[in-house]
Amino acid sequence: MQEKTNTVSKTFMVLTAIYITCLLLSNLIAGKVCLFFGMTLPAAVILFPITYILADVFTEVYGYRKMRTVIWLGFGSTFFAILVYMATIALPSPAFFENAEAYKIVLSTTPRMALASFAGYLFGEFSNSMILSKLKVVTRGKKLWLRTILSTVVGEFFDSVIFITISFAGTMAAGALWQMVLFQYLFKVLYEVVCTPLTYVVIGWIKKKENTDTYDDAVKYTLI
Repeated sequence: MQEKTNTVSKTFMVLTAIYITCLLLSNLIAGKVCLFFGMTLPAAVILFPITYILADVFTEVYGYRKMRTVIWLGFGSTFFAILVYMATIALPSPAFFENAEAYKIVLSTTPRMALASFAGYLFGEFSNSMILSKLKVVTRGKKLWLRTILSTVVGEFFDSVIFITISFAGTMAAGALWQMVLFQYLFKVLYEVVCTPLTYVVIGWIKKKENTDTYDDAVKYTLI
C-alpha cells in the first residue's frame, strides 16, 4: 500500500499531538535531576523515549516523509515554547508576587542548553527515522523488533552524546560526563526494548485501522 502523501488522518493528527506534547514536556522537566536505580539522570528520561517509540510508529506506518514533517513540527513547537518562556520571564512582576524567581529557574534555558537540545533532537530523530525506513525496505517489512531497536540504538546514541556533550563539556570531569552519557543512553535504549511488545500492538492496530503500510522504496532521505 502506498503512502497518501497529501492527506493525514485523525489518527495521524492525534499521534502528532501526543508526540509534540511528550517533546515539550520532556524539555520542561529536563532540569529536574533524579535517581533511577542508582543512576543520576534528568527526569525527562521517563517521557522523552516515548517520542522515539512514536517516531517508529510514524515511520513504519506512514513513511519517512511524513515523519520528517512531524520532526520539524516538533522542532518549531519547541522553538516557539522557548520564546514564550523567555517572554514570560522577562515580563515585570508586581511586588506581591513572590514566585517570579521560581518561574525563572524552571522555565529559563541558556543558549548553550537550547543548542544542545535542538542539535541532539534533530540528529537523533532523523537518524532513527532514516535507519528504520531503510531497514524496512531491506527486510521487506520483516523483523520489526530488530528494526526498531537498531534505529533507536543509533538515534539515542546521537541524541545522548550530542546533548550532554554540548550542555556539560568543560563544566565537569570527563569521566563524569561520559558516565552521564552512558547511563542516559542505556536507560533510553532499555526503555525502547521493554516497550517493544507495546510498539508491535500499536503499529499493528494503526496499520489495520488506517489500511496503510508504507515502504519508502524511492524516497530521498533529505532533511527538508
